Amino acid sequence: MTNLIRQAKRFLASEDGPTATEYAVMLALIIVVALGAITALGSKVSTTFSNISTALPTG
Repeated sequence: MTNLIRQAKRFLASEDGPTATEYAVMLALIIVVALGAITALGSKVSTTFSNISTALPTG
């Protein structure tokens, strides 16, 4: 029984759980920002290529 209590105290004092959670939240935020940047940049690049294609001579 004392072994179980000792393990419970060690688990509650451990900071590995919150650290892993913080890393997961940071990773999620990085992914959201990256997807937003890729989406914004992708539409601008698509527009630029469309304009170039339109401006090129056909013959």
